[in-house]
Amino acid sequence: MNRRHFLGRVGTAGAAALVATVGTQAVAGSMKAEQSGTFEGRSNHVTTGSVSIVKEGDVYFVELGEDFSLDNGPDPRVGFGKGGEYLGEAGYLGALQSLKGKQRFAVPRVWNALGYDEVFIWCDVAKVPLGVASLK
Repeated sequence: MNRRHFLGRVGTAGAAALVATVGTQAVAGSMKAEQSGTFEGRSNHVTTGSVSIVKEGDVYFVELGEDFSLDNGPDPRVGFGKGGEYLGEAGYLGALQSLKGKQRFAVPRVWNALGYDEVFIWCDVAKVPLGVASLK
């Protein structure tokens, strides 16, 4: 069965959930938090909850905690920052999947996942931060 045929049968949301579930179950015991922080709202937005940099095998992920919440905002994105500055495309991890709850974003293998000191929730439309978490 090819990918298109498979996705046609389960739908893209179902396939993503299947992949995420299988991937998490397979390595759940090997996760290790390398850095973590707590979001603070910016630009008159309420952003709360935890974020961690976790390592599974040789792959790093940015993981927003179950307690993550963003009040709203157009086009929210997740990305790295350094020294108080959002890194834009050089640190972009992906579009926020939901305004609440646990979410994971893979860090490209060519990046030093522990070389950043902040995770941003960024509004690309207005070019402003919606929330920032300092990593320690």
